[in-house]
Amino acid sequence: MTETVKSTLPDKERRIAGEALQDTLVDLLGLSLIGKQAHWTVVGPRFRSIHLQLDEIVSSARAFSDTVAERATALGVPPDGRPATVAASFSLPGPEDGWLRDTEAIELMATSLEQSIGRLRHRIEATEEADPVTQDLLITITAELEKQRWMFDAENWPRSQ
Repeated sequence: MTETVKSTLPDKERRIAGEALQDTLVDLLGLSLIGKQAHWTVVGPRFRSIHLQLDEIVSSARAFSDTVAERATALGVPPDGRPATVAASFSLPGPEDGWLRDTEAIELMATSLEQSIGRLRHRIEATEEADPVTQDLLITITAELEKQRWMFDAENWPRSQ
């Protein structure tokens, strides 16, 4: 198939930005699924506050996934958010089957967010010269996910030894 959307980037830079955006799309779609699963199954004394906080991260992840996919499209890179693609390449920790204690939900989200942030930071470095516009988007996403991670992490403070 011929190029449908013409990119303003040279091929090498478009490939770098496209890979960073695709990997970020998968992470964001996965985070939204982890958050929603935890939202549905969380139990415990802090159920309500965690339940609502999980919706916040799901909303952020879904909104950012749309922005990331549209950025890829603008660069002439077709985004792939199909379930089979996400399932095949997603590698963040997810919840176990069944009910999820509030403390476990918090730990799960903090860990998943931390790993996603680490990968985003590598993508930020990779896109620095290739596409500063994509890099800026990844920085914005990282800032929001770091805020969410901090809020989840603060829920389990002080940590039991």
